Amino acid sequence: MSFLGVDVGTTGVKAVAFGADGAQIASAYEEYPLLFPFRGAAELDSARVIAAARRVIASASAQAASDPVRSIGIASQGEAFTPLAADGSVLGNGMVSSDTRAADLVPAFSEAFGAERLYGITGHTPYPMYSLYKLLWLRDHQPDVWRTMSRILFMQDLVAHALTGEAATDPSMAARSMLYDVTAGEWSPEVLDALGLEADRLPRIVASGTPCGGVTPEAASELGLAAGIPVSCCGHDQPVGAVGCGASRPGVAAFSIGTVECICPALDRLILDPQLMRSNLASYPHVVGGLWTTVLFSITAGSVLRWLRDQVAVSEAAQAAADGVDAYSRIMEAASPEPSRLVVLPHFGPTGTPHFDPDGAGAVFGLKLSTTRAELFRGFLEGISYEMKWNLDTLGGAGLNVTELRAVGGGARSPIWMQIKSDILGVPLSTMRVSESTCLGAARLAGVGAGLLDLEAAEAWAVVGRTFEPDPNRTALYEERFAIYRDLYQSMGGARKALRTMKGD
Repeated sequence: MSFLGVDVGTTGVKAVAFGADGAQIASAYEEYPLLFPFRGAAELDSARVIAAARRVIASASAQAASDPVRSIGIASQGEAFTPLAADGSVLGNGMVSSDTRAADLVPAFSEAFGAERLYGITGHTPYPMYSLYKLLWLRDHQPDVWRTMSRILFMQDLVAHALTGEAATDPSMAARSMLYDVTAGEWSPEVLDALGLEADRLPRIVASGTPCGGVTPEAASELGLAAGIPVSCCGHDQPVGAVGCGASRPGVAAFSIGTVECICPALDRLILDPQLMRSNLASYPHVVGGLWTTVLFSITAGSVLRWLRDQVAVSEAAQAAADGVDAYSRIMEAASPEPSRLVVLPHFGPTGTPHFDPDGAGAVFGLKLSTTRAELFRGFLEGISYEMKWNLDTLGGAGLNVTELRAVGGGARSPIWMQIKSDILGVPLSTMRVSESTCLGAARLAGVGAGLLDLEAAEAWAVVGRTFEPDPNRTALYEERFAIYRDLYQSMGGARKALRTMKGD
């Protein structure tokens, strides 16, 4: 038998089947577009996401026909939700993490409720990315949808609902909404009352990996699955990915390198700390029982590389396409082998932690007539990594030190990229035998949750491939460059706010 893990991301959905030994035996992926219908909006067509998920599940299942799928685990991006009508039809698109339409609603609600009180209940600090504020926007700007929606589901829940007809989520995903009480372990009556949302319009909460239902006969027939296969909502993609790469113990953290760059450590207790609050570092349930986590992230990291590919590295991308190779690898190969003298702020949209700045704006500082394309490429790679260094330094300042990073995601395939990151972050960076750790983590959690997979055997699924050690000389040099990076960001606060209200925007 095999175990299927599904990762519903911001730019696409992937399904991967694993054998009982954790070896990958089948894989399918489908991309979908991110929609920008108006300023500040960033959406996914939820109906299209469901259809894409169905297709990749069917494809991976067919590939694994000789080792049939016996359980399905689903993980997804956090925060994005979809309103459904009473008949289960989609009433609106999903607003993804980088959607900032609710930015103007955050201050008033948070001040009225009390930001510290909100943090004490939810473990999160106010920011327009969270579902709470997106729901405020929906209530105020689309009252017809608000009034008629029977239920809201997060992306993992949405796909599970399409397979089983059940509406469930897990604590890690519930917490990312800012509607969940992290101490009580339930939807927060206080927050829901302030929002004006009834709890029965939210999915029931089950432990991560616990089956929420079985594949319906109709879905089984369409997708080539056996009816009744258990389906589990496994959780927020970051801690699920941490399980997949064996980073679910203190001191070791998962480093997901994709559309969003995110570091996800395991914590042995819930920490509601004023310093973490000031740095916008959340505290919420891990997908492993008894553990807690936080996330350090840059929302636009991967999107900035895509912009570089499409707008600047056009010739490199075209040649890569002609040669049948990955465009990003070609860009990294074309980057200068030496540290750049440029300082790049990679905030081509709202920032993540520790800033939570909805007025993010990118910058390239230090350009000269002698600057080469190779230096520019290197500068972008370094700027993205400086942002994650800022995050790690913030976490260390709160006494939570990370001594090893497990790198996963598409970006982990480049040795050049991995060495730059290790040098800048100053910690060993290990890649994994299976880079798609979110799918692996989801498959593992679902297999154990359904009683089909032994936990001890599943823990052996995470196998390190290669470890990159930081070069002390490069790390010292990057410390000096990072100080310039910090100064540049802090000095541009007024300019960022002015850009937001610039005429013609």
